[in-house]
Amino acid sequence: MEQRSPLLNPVLIAGCVIIMTGFAIRASFGVFQIPIAEEFNWPRAEFSLAIAIQNLAWGFGQPFFGAIAEKLGDRKAIVLGALCYAIGLVLSAGATTPLAAQLTEVLVGFGVAGTGFGVILAVVGRAASDDNRSMALAVATAAGSAGQVFGAPLAEWLLTLMTWQSVFLVFAALILASLSVLPMMRSPAPVSRNVLEESMGTILNRALRDPSFTLIFVGFFSCGYQLGFITAHFPAFVTEMCAPVMAGGILSGLGISTTSALGAIAISLIGLANIAGTLLAGWAGKRFPRKYLLAGIYTGRTLVAAAFILTPVTPATVILFSLAMGSLWLATVPLTSGLVAHLYGLRYMGTLYGIVFFSHQLGSFMGVWLGGRLYDAFGSYTAVWWIGIGVGAFSAIVHLPIKEARPVGAALA
Repeated sequence: MEQRSPLLNPVLIAGCVIIMTGFAIRASFGVFQIPIAEEFNWPRAEFSLAIAIQNLAWGFGQPFFGAIAEKLGDRKAIVLGALCYAIGLVLSAGATTPLAAQLTEVLVGFGVAGTGFGVILAVVGRAASDDNRSMALAVATAAGSAGQVFGAPLAEWLLTLMTWQSVFLVFAALILASLSVLPMMRSPAPVSRNVLEESMGTILNRALRDPSFTLIFVGFFSCGYQLGFITAHFPAFVTEMCAPVMAGGILSGLGISTTSALGAIAISLIGLANIAGTLLAGWAGKRFPRKYLLAGIYTGRTLVAAAFILTPVTPATVILFSLAMGSLWLATVPLTSGLVAHLYGLRYMGTLYGIVFFSHQLGSFMGVWLGGRLYDAFGSYTAVWWIGIGVGAFSAIVHLPIKEARPVGAALA
């Protein structure tokens, strides 16, 4: 395939547009936490369970959409994912009971799986040269953060113009509109013959018997826990914790006059800071052992979260936390996906990364669900924060024994 800058690759450009749109929508769900709960008088745990189910369905769907992409084609998998996403959002707009909301989120989760990292990163990885692959994966991951920058504020703004049900319908139209870039996503050059001769079963068996794959799987759990909890609950957390100190001050001068607006902006700042953090991770992944970079990121997250929860929560600490956590937010994704590609090759990267990503989504499910459950039980999120700090420290340790040398018999494209 022609050697070119990763930024000029049409496959990467198309993938970025689709990921950006899908993640803008997904990152906005925390903004709906309070409006939906107040309209139907639901306990916090009910809507939290719906978002948790969405994350779990995303995890279940990821390896299947990866396999669909590898067997039937990337574009077919993406179209199927976008249709699931749109239908799920439309049905969510009509949900009036907790059970209905939770069931519709299964389709939304499948939609995120079909339009998210598992499928897009695999095709971007195959389309990029060896030298550019680490940065191309980082650019595609950063596109998800770019979506997060405007997703939550967009939802917050739309809620001032229309009902939350109408916002879901607008989002359904947006995800379908993102398919307009699919013609740019032409199949990359074929992989080498020795990779084609290896079956999916052979590669899966090699990975599942490798202790390093198990460590990657286990370590990704805390990433999902932290991201799931913060995305779903941080806007509500900020709204409640900062209300007593929001009157006047510099934030009012900047037009941030409500705690709900601050919560949406916090999610946006996380996404903004993560663009730089993810690109830096992509640069570093080409130069340093990925396992040490991942251990460092999880250590950083642990320290940032602990410092935040141990200090008084104010608008200033919310902004500082958002920027610090954002710089580490999705930096794990290009490193983890790149590690999977390095160890087991590119041919079935989508399926293998999908299996690893299932652990991430188990963590997301626990973070979102526990956030609502423990909030209803204790009236605060403190216990959920400390659990996240604990699993983050565990992940930092788990990555250290990974053997980054390619297993015997592994072949690359």
